[in-house]
Order: sequence, then C-alpha cells, then structure tokens
Amino acid sequence: MTETAHRTVLLRGGDVHSPADPFATAMVVERGYVAWVGSEGAADAFASGVDEVIDLEGALVTPAFTDAHVHTTATGLALTGLDLSGARTLAEALELVRAHSAARPGDQVLLGHGWDAARWPEQRPPTRAELDEATGGRPLYLPRIDVHSAVVTSALLDRVPGITGLTGYHPDQPLTAAAHHAVRAAAHAAVTAGQRAEAQRAALRRAASLGIGTVHECGGPEISDESDFTALLALAAEEPGPRVVGYWAEAVSGEKDARRIRELGAAGAAGDLFADGSLGSHTACLHEPYADAGHRGTAHLDAAAVAAHVTACTEAGLQAGFHAIGDAAVGAVVDGVRRAAETVGVARVRAARHRVEHAEMLTPETIAAFAELGLTASVQPAFDAAWGGEDGMYARRLGAERARTLNPYAALLRAGVPLAFGSDSPVTPLDPWGTVRAAAFHRTPEHRISVRAAFTAHTRGGWRATGRDDAGVLVPGAPADYAVWRTGELVVQAPDDRVARWSTDPRSGTPGLPDLTPGRDLPVCLRTVVAGRTVHVRPNE
Repeated sequence: MTETAHRTVLLRGGDVHSPADPFATAMVVERGYVAWVGSEGAADAFASGVDEVIDLEGALVTPAFTDAHVHTTATGLALTGLDLSGARTLAEALELVRAHSAARPGDQVLLGHGWDAARWPEQRPPTRAELDEATGGRPLYLPRIDVHSAVVTSALLDRVPGITGLTGYHPDQPLTAAAHHAVRAAAHAAVTAGQRAEAQRAALRRAASLGIGTVHECGGPEISDESDFTALLALAAEEPGPRVVGYWAEAVSGEKDARRIRELGAAGAAGDLFADGSLGSHTACLHEPYADAGHRGTAHLDAAAVAAHVTACTEAGLQAGFHAIGDAAVGAVVDGVRRAAETVGVARVRAARHRVEHAEMLTPETIAAFAELGLTASVQPAFDAAWGGEDGMYARRLGAERARTLNPYAALLRAGVPLAFGSDSPVTPLDPWGTVRAAAFHRTPEHRISVRAAFTAHTRGGWRATGRDDAGVLVPGAPADYAVWRTGELVVQAPDDRVARWSTDPRSGTPGLPDLTPGRDLPVCLRTVVAGRTVHVRPNE
C-alpha cells in the first residue's frame, strides 16, 4: 500500500465504520477525501478506475482518533526520557533514576516523569537528598504524574536564583506553584533544539501508531514556551504525521492579544489556561476542604477574569478555554462565561464553542450551564480508570461520596453537552481505545456511556471542538483521516439496560465496534492515514 494524497484508492473486503452505510465493506479515497462508502458488490464498479485497490482482509476501518488534550514535547521527552509510571515502590523509582543517570552522561539536565507516591507502599515522594545521591549530584527535574508539582535535585535548584523565596517552595516537599514553574523553565531551557525535535517526532510517531490522526497541543507560558509551540506546529506542517491543532493558554484582553495568539499559529486562547490545579497535588479549587488536607486548594482565576477573557476572545472571533477541575473552579468558569454572554450575547458565545479542559467536579447546575452556553467538555476518561473507584486517589482526596460524582459523562451527554476525549499525555498515556473503554466501563456505573458515544467523542468530538462539523466520520466529502485495525467480532456495546435496548439490535442498522469488555485485547492499529497520506504502517504487515 503506497497511496499518496493525490492517488485514488479503493479499500475493500473489510468493515468500514460509517453512518452512511452501517454494513459498508468498501471505501474510495480521492485527493485526500472520502469519495464513496458502500458495499462489496458496488465496489466492483470502481475497481478499474482507481490507482490502487487495497484488500483489507477483514480488517476494520474507522475514522482516525483525535486526542483533544496533549502536551506533545513532554510526551516525547517521557518516551525518550525516564518514565517512572511503572515504578511499584519508592526504592524502585530511585533505582530507575540511578540507571537513567548512568545511561545519559551527556544530558545537561535529567528529565523524568510519571511518579505517583500514592501508589507506593512508602506513601511519600523521594527526598532531595535521595535524588542527589541517585543522580550523583546532577540536575534532575521529576514532575509528579499530574505535572502540577515536582521533586528536583539541589543542582537544579542552584540554576534558579531566588527559588527559596517563591510561592510553592518547600525544602523537603514537592515544589508547587511559582517555584515549580521556575524549576520547570530552568529544566526545559537546558533541552536543546535537537532534543526537542527528537521528542516531538517520537510523540507524533507514537500517536500515529495508535490510530490518532489529530492531536490538540495544549501549550502556554506556564507549560512550555513559544519557541517549543511554534517549532511543533512547523514540524507537523512539514513532515507526514498526525495533524496538530495548537491552543495557547494566555489571557486575552483585546484585539492586540488576539492577533498575537493567531500569529503563534494557535487555534484559540485555550487549553491549560489555569483556573485551578489538580486533585492529586491538592491544588484543584474546591467549595469544601479536601478530606485529607485542611484547605480548599488554589484558585488562579475568578469569574471576572474569566469573563474578561471570554468577552475579548468572542469579540475577536477566537476560541477561549480554561483548565478547571475542582467544583469551585468550574463554577468560576461558568459564572464568568455567563457574564460574558450577558455582554456579547449568548448566541455569539455558543457559536464560539469555548472549551473547558478536564471539568471533573461538575454539579447538575454546572452541567446545565455548559449546555446553555455551548461549552465543550474536553475530558480524559483515563483519569477515572487511574484514580476513580472506592479505593482510588479521588476517594482519598475527597471522600467516597464526593469522589463518586466525578467525571459524569452520561449526565453531560443527556444534557447535550459536546464531549471531546483526550489523554492529557503524558499525564496518562496516548491510548485511544483504552480511553473509549474507560468511559464505557467508568468506575462509577451511573456515569458510563455506550462504546458508540465514547468512540464518537474521541473521533468526531475532537473535530467539533475545533469548530469542524464535517470531519471525524467516514462519509463522502469528509477528510480521509482513517485507521485500519485488526480486531475481533464487532458488536454494539452498551453499559447496561439504562441505554436503550433497540440500539444493540442489528435491525437498527447501528455500525458495530470492537468488543471493549475489560480483559479483552484492544484493537491493533495496522495503518493510519491523514488527509489520504499514510503516516503509519505497522511493521511486518
């Protein structure tokens, strides 16, 4: 298979997941777009007039996934750097640090990721003295899995003058807030342009290998830097791979700011514009105190600041968005967007499709407000898989009763709130079918949604979140962004009887999808195509 964007290709002999024909087995792609979808018999008429005929040999063709929240360079650095997500104990984590330091003698700064002390029997992060010993005194930056706090070595602190006077500095605890941002900036400043490009390519290759055709890069001054953001967009434009839609998280006060966001190449002033922090780091902003800490977290934006940003973005024709996790932060965002709607009109706010990232702690009132104001919930089902449940991190931070309210996907869908699924990689890995499974088999049963609804949120939902309603689905005229999968029997899978029985009846004509029952193997990506151009082929296929 050697198709380029301008070749006409007929794929046949498989299953094509398309609302245009629930029993489709064939598809024609022409000039980067889907030209036709239909049956095997009708495919015969096309066979002699195309540049190439591809026998799918029973494989499944679906729209390519869109991961609606990615930190691409950080993902790549995690792939090429030290990954502690598999460390089962603190001692094991320190041993991995020692081995990584020995393996990378030339790096100016050692970079790691993924530790979570809540999973370790020691129930504590490594101390600075332990890290100094493990690295032999070299600079090391080691953010917690949620990337809202970090442990570092003394040698990295020495690169940040005045660090001990910054908010969030703790001599023997993970650094948060301004102190964390300062050490992160120092660590990333030591990454060379070559290292950065290597990391970006590694992340995009991984995405393509998993059937991801588009990623939404969530950059911003508190996360990365402008050169990293623009270099990624340039690399994605120049080299075959997933599409990259960039969001830059900086407040906009008027047309001048909006113009600057556009000049960076960003689709919006959105993504991780922080209204609060994270639950794992006790920095998500809550109405009531944490169950395991005597405070309510940290608010970074109030309703007035949200209103100013949304008003300015809406008037400039720019998408706005925020990171909001705690119920107080989500409430502040909703209040601010509503104030903006009073200024510029609800219709204009809805048309702009402003976004809220994470949106974990929702109430019936904030869900209704999302629907009223046309806000997209850009959410990460893998968070529930990682931290939900009666014994998970959410329950420890919030108590079991509050934890059970988190990530209510079924309620959002019932209210008509648009969902876009992502990973927040490297916080949780790029894993699209695992993400769909996590939503369909949510740890809190009343929040489960059908596999079909979850799949839609991870394909078409990501396109809709950028304002495109004509993509993320295999119908004539849509961009030819698709993936080919080896998988088992296709089924129509609903979480339980609360989802209408008729939808699982073959007579309804609902296209099937892989069986994602926990424990079953997930589909294997054989090929990923973006705009008609192959960007990944599984080796030895």
